[in-house]
Amino acid sequence: MYVPKESQPKQGGGAAKARDGEKGGKRKIVAQNKKARHDYAIIDTYEAGLVLMGTEVKSLREGRTSLTDGFVQIDRGEAWLHNAHIPEYHQGSWTNHSARRKRKLLLHREEIDKLESKSQETGHTIVPLAIYFKDGRAKAEIALARGKKEYDKRQTLREKQDRRESERAIAAAKRRQRGL
Repeated sequence: MYVPKESQPKQGGGAAKARDGEKGGKRKIVAQNKKARHDYAIIDTYEAGLVLMGTEVKSLREGRTSLTDGFVQIDRGEAWLHNAHIPEYHQGSWTNHSARRKRKLLLHREEIDKLESKSQETGHTIVPLAIYFKDGRAKAEIALARGKKEYDKRQTLREKQDRRESERAIAAAKRRQRGL
């Protein structure tokens, strides 16, 4: 039986879609730094590539990392991620990496220059927010941030709690309406 070409299923898969201009891809988040969002007011965020060793990538794919003490420093025109804990790969041999080594971040020159100038202002710092895989490549979301005072942190928590309570009240009122 003859089937017209347009009704036949197309060959290929998701890779063809990605090449056809569909940019963005799926993000598989490995680690998030929730403490940074609490301790700092985020001004601007950037996506940076990570230069990693093979055992680091394998350890990240297992979802084992911590960013709580991490920070970014710009040294001689290059961005470096310090204190991000990626534990040693348990099946690695003598080629294993050290857990808290500094790792190079891949950013455009303009972004590095902008981050360097802004981070030298008083009270500003660069913190990692997340590490994730995007199209199979390890990426880090970093942010230019300003430290919060203790009362700012309390105010943020209060606003978050108030928002939650109002959402609960609205949901309860909708449930009561549907029940009538």
